[in-house]
Amino acid sequence: METRYRAEQLRAAAADAIRAPSLLNSQPWRFRLRDGAIEILLDPGRRLASADPTGWAARVACGAALFNLRLALAVAGTPAEVRLRPEPGEPNLLARLTPAAPRPATGTERTLHRAIPRRFSNRAPFWPDPVPAHDRWQLGQAAQDEGAWLELVIGTGAVAALAEIARGAHRVLERDPGYQAQLQDWLRREPAPDGVPASAGAPLAEPQDLLPQRSFGSRHRAPGRDFEPEPLVAVLGAPGNTPADQITAGQALQRVLLTATDLGLSASLISQPIEVASAREQLRRALGRFGTPQMVLRIGFGQPGWATPRRTVEEVLDLSAHQAEHSAV
Repeated sequence: METRYRAEQLRAAAADAIRAPSLLNSQPWRFRLRDGAIEILLDPGRRLASADPTGWAARVACGAALFNLRLALAVAGTPAEVRLRPEPGEPNLLARLTPAAPRPATGTERTLHRAIPRRFSNRAPFWPDPVPAHDRWQLGQAAQDEGAWLELVIGTGAVAALAEIARGAHRVLERDPGYQAQLQDWLRREPAPDGVPASAGAPLAEPQDLLPQRSFGSRHRAPGRDFEPEPLVAVLGAPGNTPADQITAGQALQRVLLTATDLGLSASLISQPIEVASAREQLRRALGRFGTPQMVLRIGFGQPGWATPRRTVEEVLDLSAHQAEHSAV
């Protein structure tokens, strides 16, 4: 049994980890090899000061990267034991992974791992076809398997109530000059390894739209391509709202998104009602669930697309020459 991870194992797994979603594609993660363990750290230089003042979104993103990392290690035959926030005095250290007993990867792990490069946020209108009941159950089970919950918002009235909360939060954020400036800072009109390409945004909003979508540009929708009138909307939540809960929510979010990808579904993330504290509390009361909402998702059948760019693996590694040499022994 291996008792230490090596530098090449970290590099291989990090190549999948960096495919995780993050607010404005800010990619707020770093990966470190220390004493044979792989550690995930929040990169404070990539935390969005206006859009994410508490670090909630960065921790959710790092949790999603952690789930990809776990999958990659498991498929490579080197599964990990994970400790969240192992050093209270080091708040940016979010997780430490040490080698577990070797075992073959499960069929589910292999399936979800294959979905990593195909997952992307689809902000375009979806087709009107309903998501089958069994697919809905699988999405809920995916969240539950990671210690979170996924509430499907069913019924015209319930969806309309959630949409009103989301639109209200969106209006609050639109009135915040610092927030809007940060959106523009992360908008990319030319190819770039981070940020949101203008082409990846939703088409410009129109009065009939039910849910708010960030446009990131000036693209109009094609004729007859309105957003679906009865979208499948889901709220993902965690038992609480501590940093550990947010990392857990990120892992569950990524498992849900990869499950959706494997099922042939598309998804986009609607974070506005989570970003505004009063809207999040409204949402929590409306759901009547124990715990804290951590993300809202729109799920359905969408047109094919592609993932946004990522930085290279070497840009997100903290691996000194001494560590690399020691880990290869």
